[in-house]
Amino acid sequence: MRLFIATLYTNFAKTKESLFIHTARVGITLPYTCNQRLPVPLMARIAFILLCHKDPEAIIAQANRLTAVGDYMAIHFDARASAAHYRMIRTALQDNPNVTFAKRRIKCGWGEWSLVQATLNAVQSAVEAFPRATHFYMLSGDCMAIKSAEYAHSFLDSADADYIESFDYFESDWIKTGIKEERLTYRHFFNERTHKRLFYAAFNLQRKLGLKRAIPQDIQVQIGSQWWCLRRRTIEQILQFTRKRPDVMRFFRTTWIPDETFFQTLVRHLIPKNEIRSRTLTFLMFSDYGMPVTFYNDHYDLLLSQDFLFARKISPGAIDLKERLGDLYAAEGVRFQISNEGRSLYKFLAGRGRIGRRFASRFWETESTLGRERELLIVICKKWHVAKRLLHRIRQVTNMPAIEYLFNEESTYLPDLGGIQSSLGKRTRHRRALMRMLFDYYDTDRLIVCMDPGNLDLLQDFCGDRSTTRLLEVECQFSDDYLVGHAKRVGLAGDQTPPDTLARLLPTIRNDMTFESDQIRDQGFENYQRIREADPVEENTGKLAQFLAISSDKAHEIASTDYLYAD
Repeated sequence: MRLFIATLYTNFAKTKESLFIHTARVGITLPYTCNQRLPVPLMARIAFILLCHKDPEAIIAQANRLTAVGDYMAIHFDARASAAHYRMIRTALQDNPNVTFAKRRIKCGWGEWSLVQATLNAVQSAVEAFPRATHFYMLSGDCMAIKSAEYAHSFLDSADADYIESFDYFESDWIKTGIKEERLTYRHFFNERTHKRLFYAAFNLQRKLGLKRAIPQDIQVQIGSQWWCLRRRTIEQILQFTRKRPDVMRFFRTTWIPDETFFQTLVRHLIPKNEIRSRTLTFLMFSDYGMPVTFYNDHYDLLLSQDFLFARKISPGAIDLKERLGDLYAAEGVRFQISNEGRSLYKFLAGRGRIGRRFASRFWETESTLGRERELLIVICKKWHVAKRLLHRIRQVTNMPAIEYLFNEESTYLPDLGGIQSSLGKRTRHRRALMRMLFDYYDTDRLIVCMDPGNLDLLQDFCGDRSTTRLLEVECQFSDDYLVGHAKRVGLAGDQTPPDTLARLLPTIRNDMTFESDQIRDQGFENYQRIREADPVEENTGKLAQFLAISSDKAHEIASTDYLYAD
């Protein structure tokens, strides 16, 4: 044993952390003084930084899988997410010495500084808990390794470099749509997704008052993917920078989507250019509409042949793919044939609309799905203003994303989804694609939309999907005055239509509305509920609670809205 230790001291020249990495593999613990530099070979050990907010079973499995080979993981579980899920994760991983948790959890929102702060909190915990970690790798719960740990460690050992996309913010074309310079030069205090009116009101007010701000003079803002892998000394310099430069921290805290600029900018500012590889080690592709491509069971061979260490996004339903990739990370002696054709092959096949198993049909083909784990909640009502009020109350009480008559009103607000949202014709033709994108945009598994009772074909399509579809029909009372107004709105009558003509027309319109409602009920849809204007609040409360899967108290708060049915 002494001879073995002496050989280590004689033959190599690396740091104390590296010695502990090497000796830990053979079960030896060596004492050392704080300033002692020990001659041992550097061997990569990765501390994964995992930001997540759901699916505790998958998080536990991912943590155990990646740490089983000697790597580490620091987890930040969104403070908005289920407390029970967080306790479940902590309990399951409490005996794993290679797992730690962010000391402070943040309520995260897409595009906000909170994502960067959550990352910094997890990174700080990892730096303190894992002194032997040589690299820090950003992951999400949708990522999985597509190479073995042996390959990953060897890859990282082969070059003393940081892997992070970083392109000049103003000169590159990394941002395809939406605001660009304004992300930085104006302060953003509200979330564009959850408080859109406040976001743009604050933005427009600053622009009107000329409150444009300067970018800190000594930094050149960069932009790129948030999926990076950085060396320990780079991470330590970033953490030190955050303490020394409060001016830069204040600047980034009120920029929009800072997870695409903060680390990218600081790495370029702190690290020599020749030590940076402007690329990500996580393989991800985007569709024509700018949405991440999801990988399924038959993509295993394709993923292994890419020049990346991890891939995102793996479908929650791709059980076989997850099992095979999980076994792969712990495997030894695996040889990988790198062809790296993934993106060009996807573009070639998807561009021709090929229908097949390996590259599935376009989103809007019959076989596509919103996702088994998702729930689409549809409010059906002929009085659109009633449904809009109901959605407004649901948003207030449940904070659930809700969209009004997106298939009926061109003016319904929708985020920029690459053009698919630009017209009613496109929305209807590509309805499943549109809904998938909206689920991804709002980062949710539950979404509410409004539809007219005349959209029977859409209801049939969505109810036939593998996702869960819940229907709530709102039955309103129709006065003659309302029906006359409706006839004028849809072009059946005008201001000069004689009263006797209207009198003959009204029964037909009323019967047509009844016919649409009867057609929906005749379909025998699962998960169908109906509330009625004429029914007592208590009766409607139970149906709302079942439709929304919420408590009776919250459902009663919605159902008792006194102005709900007012014309």
